[in-house]
Amino acid sequence: MRGKLWACGRVVGPALVLAVLVWRLGTGPFLEGLRSVDAESLAAAAGILAVTTVCCAWRWTIVARGLGVELSLPTAVAAYYRSLFLNSTLPGGIVGDVHRGVSHGRDVRDVNRALRAVAWERVAGQVVQVLLVVVVLLVLPSPLESAMPPVAILLGLAAAAVLLLARVRPGGESAWGRVRRAAAGDIRDALLARRAWLAVGLASVVVVAGYAATFMIAARSAGTTAPPSRMLPLALLAVVAMVLPNVAGLGPREGVTAWAFAAAGLGAGRGVAAAVVYGVMVLVASLPGAIVLLVAWFRGTRLSAPPFREGATHA
Repeated sequence: MRGKLWACGRVVGPALVLAVLVWRLGTGPFLEGLRSVDAESLAAAAGILAVTTVCCAWRWTIVARGLGVELSLPTAVAAYYRSLFLNSTLPGGIVGDVHRGVSHGRDVRDVNRALRAVAWERVAGQVVQVLLVVVVLLVLPSPLESAMPPVAILLGLAAAAVLLLARVRPGGESAWGRVRRAAAGDIRDALLARRAWLAVGLASVVVVAGYAATFMIAARSAGTTAPPSRMLPLALLAVVAMVLPNVAGLGPREGVTAWAFAAAGLGAGRGVAAAVVYGVMVLVASLPGAIVLLVAWFRGTRLSAPPFREGATHA
C-alpha cells in the first residue's frame, strides 16, 4: 500500500506543480519556450550531452568495477543514452536507470550487484552536484544566499558521517548491521578506492558543468540576457531540481526555475520558458537512446523468430 502511494505521489506531485504554474502564469511561458528552440541550441545540446554521457558512462564503469561487475565503456555509453531517453520520456525519472541496472545485471548474472552499481553511481554524481551548487551559491549572489552557510555546515557533518561509516566495520547479524556493512563495503570499494574517487569526482564535475551550460544556453534562447555570473546559480538550482520525481522531465524543474527567476528579478514566466527549452534540448539530444532501444528490439525479434527452413510451406 505504501509503495503504491509513493508511486502515485511521484506522478501526482509533478502534475500538481505544472497545474499550479499554468493556473498562475497561463500557457504562454510554455508556448514561448517551445517557440524559442532553434537548431543552434539543439546542436549545442547534442554536443554537450555527448560529452556528459561519456563521462557518466565512465563513472558507471568505475563504480561497477569496484563492485566486481565489469562493464565496458562502449556498452555503458549505449546503455546510458538509452537510460537518458527513457528518463526523459517516462514518468518518475528513474525508469531508465533501473532498466540499465537490470540489463547489466542479467548480462553479468548478478542483478543485485549491478543495481547497486547504478545506485552508487547516481549517488556519487548527485553528491558532487550538491557540493558544487553549495560552493557556487556561497560565492555568487542567489535567492538562497543567506541559507548557504548552515547548509554547508550540515553537508560537512554528513560527509564526515559517510567517511566514518566507510571506515567502521559494524558487527552483528541484525538486518541493520548487514545493511551498514554492505553500504560501508560498497562505499569503500566503489567510491573511495585508490584512483576511483578522483575519477568519479572529475567525471561528476564535468557532468554538472555540462548540464549547467546547457541550461544557460536554453535560458539565452528563451530571451534571458542576464550575465553568466547571475545565471550560473539559477542554472545549478534547476539542475538540482531535475533529480526530483517528475513526469517525463516536467514538474519540479519548471517550478524551481519559476521561483528562482522570480526571486532573482528575471520573471517567473522567463524561468518556465527556459526550463521548457532545456527539456526539448535534452530530449532531442537523447534521441540516440531511442536508436539503441530500436536496435535492441530488432535484434530481439530476430533472435526470437523461428529459423527459416527451405521447402517449408505456409498454411
